[in-house]
Amino acid sequence: MRYIDLGLKKPLSVIGVGTWQFGSKEWGYGDGYATDQARRIVERALDLGVTLFDTAEMYGFGRSERILGEALGDRRDEALVASKIFPVWPTGSVTQQRAVASADRLGVQQMDLYQVHQPNPVIRDGSTMPGMASLRRTGLVDAVGVSNYSLDRWQKADSALGAPVLSNQVQYSLVHRDPEADLIPFAQANDRLVIAYSPLAQGLLSGKYDASNRPRSGVRRVNPLFTRENLDRVRPLLDVLRDVADAHDVTSSQVALAWIVSRPNVAAIPGASSVEQLEKNVEAGELDLATDEVRALDEVSAAFTPTSGWRSARDVAISR
Repeated sequence: MRYIDLGLKKPLSVIGVGTWQFGSKEWGYGDGYATDQARRIVERALDLGVTLFDTAEMYGFGRSERILGEALGDRRDEALVASKIFPVWPTGSVTQQRAVASADRLGVQQMDLYQVHQPNPVIRDGSTMPGMASLRRTGLVDAVGVSNYSLDRWQKADSALGAPVLSNQVQYSLVHRDPEADLIPFAQANDRLVIAYSPLAQGLLSGKYDASNRPRSGVRRVNPLFTRENLDRVRPLLDVLRDVADAHDVTSSQVALAWIVSRPNVAAIPGASSVEQLEKNVEAGELDLATDEVRALDEVSAAFTPTSGWRSARDVAISR
């Protein structure tokens, strides 16, 4: 496993585990997933050197945090645990109360990274960040992050916190490259971190789906990326992914993840439906792509233009 050194108390693995699906039935994994498979995924991830585990109070309305905390058990000190506050009314006192509740569900004395889940269009960070600063002073939170923030708002959050806001968790993949315009250069120049969620575009980049085999249930079914037209449009990208994967004897998903974490100061938090998928994700962190392979993926992904009805994963599933 490779790690990113940002001066945290714990190493930060370039491949983490996203746990939205742990407590959320909309993924369609069944009740047995939360009680058995999720625990085995966490244990195996720790064995393989994964440290970054990302959750949120909104994932299953706290259930994901509880499942993750129980799965970590007495190995909590090995994990860099990140959670998020949903900013309905994130004033200072509310932020502190919600952090205590999340830490309790996780069974930790300190959250390694506590993030604002998305920008509140009404409440500015001058109301939220003083609460975050207090959480750092009391030791309940080590580092502060944000999610789905523009560069301008990320920098304003810095000022409101009175210290660097370490990370920005955003949608980033071969079909959603907006962070490359300013967020990733800012992170690289200022010892910050971009955490890529939906790095496989909810499985689109696995090559499993096409116009004749669309998702039939769960979150993917309502994601406009999986319309027949978009599945036709993305086929050239999937073809190049498959060619690169064949050259390395790996899967298309592993190539898509390796492409992301080849960027400095970028970590990815793919979900995993099984231990086997988790192991494949981790292997991707060690995959070195050739310069011409990266260039080919850059070019074909830049040419992908989804239909005008496409929206981000966060827009089609508010619990994200």
